[in-house]
Amino acid sequence: MDRLQKILSAAGVCSRRQAEAYLTAGRVAVNGRTSSLGDKADPERDRITVDGAPIPRREAHIYLMLHKPRGCVTTLSDEKSRPTAAELVRDCGGRVYPVGRLDMDSEGLLLLTSDGGFAQRLAHPSHRMEKEYHVTVTGALEGCVQRLSAITALEDGAPIAPADSVQVLRRSGSRWVLAVVIHQGRNRQVRRMCALAGLRVERLKRVREGPVRLGDLPPGKWRLLTESERRALAE
Repeated sequence: MDRLQKILSAAGVCSRRQAEAYLTAGRVAVNGRTSSLGDKADPERDRITVDGAPIPRREAHIYLMLHKPRGCVTTLSDEKSRPTAAELVRDCGGRVYPVGRLDMDSEGLLLLTSDGGFAQRLAHPSHRMEKEYHVTVTGALEGCVQRLSAITALEDGAPIAPADSVQVLRRSGSRWVLAVVIHQGRNRQVRRMCALAGLRVERLKRVREGPVRLGDLPPGKWRLLTESERRALAE
């Protein structure tokens, strides 16, 4: 259920400010009953009219996840003609936009949607959405969990919240695989944190955003989010 002024604006009928004036003047009705400022409706189920004319039905939004491979850029187009995430999801049925970014050398879970409001909510710092990365590192391995966990500023002095968790998943000689969970999204943040901890990143893969996991989705492939995943992200 959304406020009527938001529904009218999303349908392209008028601005939200104009919608408030329409509601105050009694020009808006839901299922035949005149509505007031502050009333809500379901645009998918209710019949909403302005001056007796039904408002246009809004198109269903698209919500999907992509397993972005390494070497692919997150941007919708690229002046250097590199592969883009947009090319990989061009058959999804509409124009979608990335929620956040993964740098070209990183891989894993990337959310995309045609719903701008949804994307803004997820990206807003107040949402504090956890992001989990599996990072293959070499270098100063002993004590790296403690060093990574203690970082509260990047090399340029920009403050960051400490990692939510850092764990060693696997050890194989001179290479360790770490699970790093953060809830911020500064540019190349995990890579920069690793550099500060004396680590070299050989591979970085995002495996989770909030409640949504990459699972066994192959690189370069995408799938629609389930309704339960979409609702869980929006909470």
